[in-house]
Amino acid sequence: MEEEISNWWKQAKHDLKSAEYNLEGNRLDVAAFLSQQTVEKSLKALYIQKYKKLKKTHSISILGKELELSDSLLRKISTLEPVYQRTRYPDVSQKIPAEEFTLSDVQDFVNIAEEVLSWIEKKLKL
Repeated sequence: MEEEISNWWKQAKHDLKSAEYNLEGNRLDVAAFLSQQTVEKSLKALYIQKYKKLKKTHSISILGKELELSDSLLRKISTLEPVYQRTRYPDVSQKIPAEEFTLSDVQDFVNIAEEVLSWIEKKLKL
């Protein structure tokens, strides 16, 4: 179980670095997706630690509520909730994913991912 938690956590940290890299390279859709993935994978690491099993969902809001994130963090991750689909499927929005996001939005997404990672790091026992 500890290895599984560690693997989710390591991948979440890697995804954040990749989000930052893609943000600098102006690949905003990729940076947005990786910000969402950072939050999802880090929440799953904590979920496994707390409940001793993986919850198979892409809903970071559900994971966040079950892990008792603060209302402030829950509001922030709710802005990332739709990103999973908006970055992957061109039929979800009026625009293709590559044209969907603004620099300001994606900077916010990366900041949220960093904040969630920091919060979870204090809770994880690795």
